[in-house]
Amino acid sequence: MRRGFCSLLLTALMLIAGPVAAAELVGGYPPDRALRLGERMYREGLLPSGEPMEALVQGDIPVSGTMFSCQSCHLRSGLGSVEGTIVTPPVNAVELFQDYTKAPAETLPQWQEIPSSMRPPMIRPAYTDETLARVIWTGVDSAGREISLTMPRYLLDEADMEVLVYYLRHLSARPSPGVTSDTIRFATVIAGDVPAGKAKAMVATLEAYFRDRNLPTRRQKDRARRGVFYRKHILTAWRRLELEVWRLEGDPQGWEDQLARLYAQSPVFALVGGLAAGDWEPIHRFCERMRLPCLFPLTERPVISERDWYTLYFSRGDYQEGETLARYLAGKKGDGRKLVVLRENGDRTKRVLLGFGQTWERLAGEPVSDIAVTPEDLAQMAPLKDGIVICAVTDRLLPRLFDLVRRSSNSLFYLFHGVSPGLAKKLPADLRPVVRMTYPYRLPEAESRYRRLVSIWLRGRGLKMTYPHVQTRCYFIGWMLSGVLMHLQSDYYRDFLLDIFDMMNDETYAIVDFPRLSFGQGQRYAAKGCYVVGFNPEDGRLQVLTDWVIH
Repeated sequence: MRRGFCSLLLTALMLIAGPVAAAELVGGYPPDRALRLGERMYREGLLPSGEPMEALVQGDIPVSGTMFSCQSCHLRSGLGSVEGTIVTPPVNAVELFQDYTKAPAETLPQWQEIPSSMRPPMIRPAYTDETLARVIWTGVDSAGREISLTMPRYLLDEADMEVLVYYLRHLSARPSPGVTSDTIRFATVIAGDVPAGKAKAMVATLEAYFRDRNLPTRRQKDRARRGVFYRKHILTAWRRLELEVWRLEGDPQGWEDQLARLYAQSPVFALVGGLAAGDWEPIHRFCERMRLPCLFPLTERPVISERDWYTLYFSRGDYQEGETLARYLAGKKGDGRKLVVLRENGDRTKRVLLGFGQTWERLAGEPVSDIAVTPEDLAQMAPLKDGIVICAVTDRLLPRLFDLVRRSSNSLFYLFHGVSPGLAKKLPADLRPVVRMTYPYRLPEAESRYRRLVSIWLRGRGLKMTYPHVQTRCYFIGWMLSGVLMHLQSDYYRDFLLDIFDMMNDETYAIVDFPRLSFGQGQRYAAKGCYVVGFNPEDGRLQVLTDWVIH
């Protein structure tokens, strides 16, 4: 009897709870899963089933959602973009679900409180779930008007539409951590056994920029508080910048845990710069997991990934030098010379040959095998005849390598600047005609002019140029951050920060190391080129053999 009563009670409770649990589902999925599936629909154009979304453009042209994902035009943050004459409006939660006028909300007393004669025109009323689904299905907005035919009309069933609308209700719905009403917090990372002078040069240069940015020369704080109402969307965007220094110690395997503790104590809006004694990968992984932008870490050992999004690097580092040489030589394949690859053991040589090998196999259609060498191996190696010799060796092996070059005949030897930085100074004059090198920076004559400008800026702030590559890159970070924060206005979303970087013009003026940095949606390596150079037989100056841009 007791067991029967309990069974009956359990059945009754399930009947009561069932409708409630069902009501919490979104398109048939638990809310957390629906949010992830909606994110995939928005970013990748894939349905919850994994199939591509389908849509019509220009009225009757069928296209796959993977070709026209929402992110392609509205950007990852949902804050919209401009491409030529096409203006793509914001679709984040804050903008969709409020009345949309010709003036941002920050400029107003409440829209309804302004006398009708002074009220800015309303473009459309706030969307509801129903009207938002309608505009995605049919292109008719919440005001009953048809929007541009450039916007695809998506062919979604009701359950999939519910998932997408649910995601849009959460897209950039609140400002990201690290921002208060008057402050934006950033951090720079010093990981491992970085030389003290190098770390000091980086921090001092970044702090000099932050001090400049915070100077009250235009009374930004007062203007943000008391400025004229019709410019509040610009004036209230001003925030004081703060920079924290996060030091990571010990085994790199513990760096992520240290970052998590530092972040929990003081969340930041983004990381800027940064140095690591070793691979950047632990910091990269942390930023991906936390969706935390990391802007231009000072590393030649970045993570090479086509999908990761939150770390914006200067370049692919050593990998890019290997990639460049493979592209160059693949274009010359067929001249009858045999490819020989010599490798000294080490992390940097491994990385540069990874770039060379992967690119060579893709372009030349054959794998690359290498020969591990030591000074003794080079001393005993037979002369190389009619060869293209790739030498991934450090400065330590150069004297032995030079002897091998002299013993060889009709062979060309290629080295990598990042692995053998002393080559240009140590190369004997008689070997200049047959030795070449990858070079990922501005040529020295041009670089010195740009470096002089940064040196003047540093002197004006009581700093000396002690680590040029570090300090000139930190100067560039400050230069770019000023422009990006201006465009950010008061939309303090981390994804939008990176979206704005993606829309910035190519930069040739403020960057010293590289001839050009260029940006684009989802592109996470700004320097997209590298030279292959020879040496002038008369004076040893670098002679360019290729254009700088390679992809």
